[in-house]
Amino acid sequence: MGFICPKCKKPLKIVDNSMKCGENHSYDISKFGYVNLLLSQKSSKKRHGDDKLMARSRRDFLDKGYYSHLLEKLKELSLKYGAKGGDFLDLGCGECYYSSNIQHFLKEKGIEMGFYGIDISKDILAVGSKRGGINLAVASASELPFADESLDIVMSVFAPSFDDTVRVLKKGGTYIKVIPLERHLIELKEAVYDEVYLNKGENEALSGLELTEKYDLEQMIHLENNADIDALFKMTPYYYKTSQRDQEKLTKLDTLDVLTQFRVLVYKK
Repeated sequence: MGFICPKCKKPLKIVDNSMKCGENHSYDISKFGYVNLLLSQKSSKKRHGDDKLMARSRRDFLDKGYYSHLLEKLKELSLKYGAKGGDFLDLGCGECYYSSNIQHFLKEKGIEMGFYGIDISKDILAVGSKRGGINLAVASASELPFADESLDIVMSVFAPSFDDTVRVLKKGGTYIKVIPLERHLIELKEAVYDEVYLNKGENEALSGLELTEKYDLEQMIHLENNADIDALFKMTPYYYKTSQRDQEKLTKLDTLDVLTQFRVLVYKK
């Protein structure tokens, strides 16, 4: 298994410093090790996905272990559904915190899986590539560069769902999806905004997939310094939608207790 050409859908193979298909379509492998398979970059000036600041903030925050309770649940489910090996896609993989840790965990259990990650952000894949072991590509979740029914597990953490997920999953394959619940990070928002809105719920029904398991994880985390508060804020979508005046409120905080609320959904095809 591996990436396929986004133009002709034939398998891609590594040739020198690029990936090529049987039709000789060629895609350069960056110095960071990822390949760009995203065909529709309509504007070179438009920010595609997380930028360098968000990428570094996510790495710094997640590596502190603040979301380790979510990681442990994802490890548990990956072991349950990946025990026979196969191929694993982290959809919207970001800086690969979850997929990298899951890969190492499964290896410790004697399970070898092929790990793949796709994201639309080059900047965040440059950070994720440093974790090693994950085959990375710039690609869209709505047009996945994988053959039909080729993946055993697809995982998405805070990434949107698209019909293409069903296409690439094998029959009997597993889709693990993580969404935030309504009060996720409520204290962070209260520290910044005068008027706070709860997160909107998501439609959990997905065409072509059966929801088989659901887990709600709720835990308070103690952010122990301003740098960690800052990293959490800058890794969220709130950062670029917030005025300078409101952003400056966080600079006065040395610590902050924040509620995390995750829902982990497991689907079978």
